[in-house]
Amino acid sequence: MLKLNPRAAIAVLMVATLALSPGAFAASHREAPITALDHKADITDFFAFVSYDNPDKVTFILNVDPLLEPSNGPNYFPFDPNILYTIKIDNNHDAVEDVWFELRFATEIRLPNVFTGYVGAGSGIAAPGNSPPPVAPGTPIVPPAITALDGPGSEGLSLRQRYSVTLARRGPDNSVKRTRLGEHMRLFALPSNVGPRTMPDYASLSRQALYRVGQDVRVFAGTVEDPFWIDLGAAFDSLNFRSTGFTQPGVLTDAQDADDTRNFASDAVSGFNVNAIAIEVPISLLTCDGKKHAASEPKATIGVWGTTSRPRVTIRRKPGERGDESLAGGGWRQVQRMGNPLINELLVGTGFKDRFSIDQPRNDSQFAPFFLDPLLARVLNAVYGFDIPAPPRTDLLPLVTYAPPIAAAGTPAGPVADLLRLNTGVPPTPVGKQKRLGLLAGDPAGFPNGRRLGDDVTDISERAVAGVLNPKFNKAPNNRLGDGVNTNDAPYRNTFPYLGLAWSGRNHRHLDPGEPGGGPVN
Repeated sequence: MLKLNPRAAIAVLMVATLALSPGAFAASHREAPITALDHKADITDFFAFVSYDNPDKVTFILNVDPLLEPSNGPNYFPFDPNILYTIKIDNNHDAVEDVWFELRFATEIRLPNVFTGYVGAGSGIAAPGNSPPPVAPGTPIVPPAITALDGPGSEGLSLRQRYSVTLARRGPDNSVKRTRLGEHMRLFALPSNVGPRTMPDYASLSRQALYRVGQDVRVFAGTVEDPFWIDLGAAFDSLNFRSTGFTQPGVLTDAQDADDTRNFASDAVSGFNVNAIAIEVPISLLTCDGKKHAASEPKATIGVWGTTSRPRVTIRRKPGERGDESLAGGGWRQVQRMGNPLINELLVGTGFKDRFSIDQPRNDSQFAPFFLDPLLARVLNAVYGFDIPAPPRTDLLPLVTYAPPIAAAGTPAGPVADLLRLNTGVPPTPVGKQKRLGLLAGDPAGFPNGRRLGDDVTDISERAVAGVLNPKFNKAPNNRLGDGVNTNDAPYRNTFPYLGLAWSGRNHRHLDPGEPGGGPVN
């Protein structure tokens, strides 16, 4: 087994997020041909971290369906009932799931004659005195504002989704035991934030969407503001990053790099929503022996990833036929998976992205040739003239293995696999002291030790591929590369589910370059 010193090990794990195609830094928003056509199954981001306010638990967040415009009614953004959403955990370092959570959604239309999924105002609106027949004056027309997900106050919630959560565990004999969590509960997904007339207290609706489903597990599902941030337009324009005050575009000054609270370029994801599934789970439910371990113990580190799957066979009924709109069967076929941020989008060549998406992490050695000479490093060298390490980059071979400093010394490396590694024994960094550059900034609980909402994976990845973890290349401008977007456009919450509230469809708008808060145009 290749032995790595801590700095080299950080480099190996960091570079798991690096790019092989220029200008594609949008986390995993539509990163592969198959998900560019199947938005509902597209995993935009996957997060895993020890809960900030409860170090005995881990929070997983699986975001899907990218770039949701908040005002895009009338149906907005329900989860797809024909998709199986899964969060998987490997706890014995073989890149095969040992514990996993499955979520399925079901949609009901409660007001089939109403033209929109959500409607309501005040205490309700009745037909006025000049209402023409056959609708008599005083007849209820608009239901009361939506203040609840069920019962009184939910009358205008026409498009409503319930979901189930199943915990699966693999036994020593490879048998699988499934347990339906919250089996006798009605779990409702949080709908999109339509606007203040229809949903006057959206924060209250969000709190109602938090559930404890047994075994000390909490869940949340619904529409939230997209927690990712990036100057997407500049990135896709062949790394045409904006001038931020340094002598070269795309390079931050020391003061800008140290500022984790402001943006110096436009956040292209600002104002968009995304659908999110969040689960908070006791660490003892995740480890191989059901115990919490110190960071120095091999059993403390798990590998996690999320997947979306569709039925192998779908038969659509003719209009008017009895039963559901479609029939599905033949088992599940994986459409997308995500462990580390950016790896499929930026590491795997376009001709192989779909194959990567539908394959299993334990088979990732087939993609190893992409790791030997990262194209993004050569793009940086060509576009900006930065010095970069020379190939072959042998440190890129074990990109995704269990290795220090994330995993403890002595942890089995396992096969090359795209898993987000999380050492559950590392305590969370207090919210006010978290660093957006994670391990690069000396924050032990930050990416790539799991991934928090506030970890700036774009800047981390760009700098790593430029070689900053090699002392020879840890210099300006390599160690100041950045898109100028250092923080999200909305505050995160400090407790589960941590995600910010969905933007209002009626009252929110996107910020453009050149306007206050929109960043520079150049």
